[in-house]
Amino acid sequence: MPTLRLGSTAPDFDAATTKGPIKFHDWIGDSWAILFSHPDDFTPVCTTELAEVSRRAPDFEKRGVKVIGLSANDLGSHERWIVDINEWGKTDLQFPIIADADRKIATLYDMLDYQDATNVDKKGLPLTVRTVFVIDPKKTIRLTISYPAASGRNFDEIIRVVDSLQLSDKHKVTTPVNWKQGDNVIVHPSVPTEDAKKLFNNVVEHKASRPRTLWRIARVC
Repeated sequence: MPTLRLGSTAPDFDAATTKGPIKFHDWIGDSWAILFSHPDDFTPVCTTELAEVSRRAPDFEKRGVKVIGLSANDLGSHERWIVDINEWGKTDLQFPIIADADRKIATLYDMLDYQDATNVDKKGLPLTVRTVFVIDPKKTIRLTISYPAASGRNFDEIIRVVDSLQLSDKHKVTTPVNWKQGDNVIVHPSVPTEDAKKLFNNVVEHKASRPRTLWRIARVC
């Protein structure tokens, strides 16, 4: 399989989910999407994660982002587990979870665990790690993150990067370290200074020691 990199087209696939069968690209439609895998149903860390994603549904909806989960479990297991997630997390999980017991999609997206010898099913087959793919409306992979099975994700960070990607697509800007929505941005070098002053608020120039290197820090209008 070719390596999936930033800028790769997210592979299309057909799948059974807790919300019915889907064709992935059709399901994404004109939205942004987050495809994320978890190691196993009914496990403690995964339960906290999916409950959090469910509770954050308004945050994803506000950004036009569809969310879909996946693990190497069958549909019946997912459906029983959702009851447990809702009870523990005091939520109402509505996003689909892909059933991938044969690991076809996990293999396609290189989600299987090759590090943790304990992250296996009863047959000793590897389960998925905590992989995240952020995919834009053109079906292009814009972000990939892989967490080990033992470490729960920070969905604040995932949403933060979605904000950064969407902002940089809309305006010719990049975002600095620890940037959050509403913070200053860096004007893209391709934008001339005079144009930057027309497009953005409070443009401040910083000349670096490297010759001809200029930073323009600004606020988005």
